[in-house]
Amino acid sequence: MAEICWEEPFCAEGSACFRIGTDDQGNAYIAVAGAEDAYVSDSREALRALVLDIKAGKADHLL
Repeated sequence: MAEICWEEPFCAEGSACFRIGTDDQGNAYIAVAGAEDAYVSDSREALRALVLDIKAGKADHLL
């Protein structure tokens, strides 16, 4: 298994902190800070598309 390089946690006031990581094989990972062993994984391209869609407001209905 490839080693995951985790970024610093992204935290919002009063909610869980999330971490995004990548490996040298082109995979991306999302986990709750402190529970990095229970992550969701996909390609870096899929993570990029997710972030761009969130920035474009496509998940605003979840807020």
